[in-house]
Amino acid sequence: MKHVISMLIENESGALSRVSGLFSARGYNIHALTVAPTEDESLSRLTLVTSGTEQQIEQIVKHLNRLIDVVKVLDLTEGAHIERELMLIKLHAVGEARDEYKRLTEIFRGDIIDVTATTYTVQMVGESKKLDAFIDALDPGLILETVRSGTVGVMRGEKCLHI
Repeated sequence: MKHVISMLIENESGALSRVSGLFSARGYNIHALTVAPTEDESLSRLTLVTSGTEQQIEQIVKHLNRLIDVVKVLDLTEGAHIERELMLIKLHAVGEARDEYKRLTEIFRGDIIDVTATTYTVQMVGESKKLDAFIDALDPGLILETVRSGTVGVMRGEKCLHI
């Protein structure tokens, strides 16, 4: 099962390396990883997506909590939460395909952010499933490039990840 784990880590060199090292040492895969500074300059928020059984995820969280650089860990998947991912996708767009891509982009609530004589670059934000569905609706041979940010997430309502 997919789990979104969010944590606050010290904003220092080597912190990310220690977190990723913990995963590789135990043979767990990181499907997506996003890190950015928080409103507190001394802390960064790291969000990662991994998969495993409930026991494996419980062990991962316990090991993460033991790392010196990790301030707090929260498995967002345990409660109501919001997930989003950003995707930029460059498409070969000529002839009738241009109108089709415009229509498809509107249906998926994306934006065409760059236009040339032969390409469209589409920006789309949403859950990973939505982005996957957009890609599936396209002719794979006309996709020139795809860049995805990885999942970020927060708990719904009043619950926050803070120290």
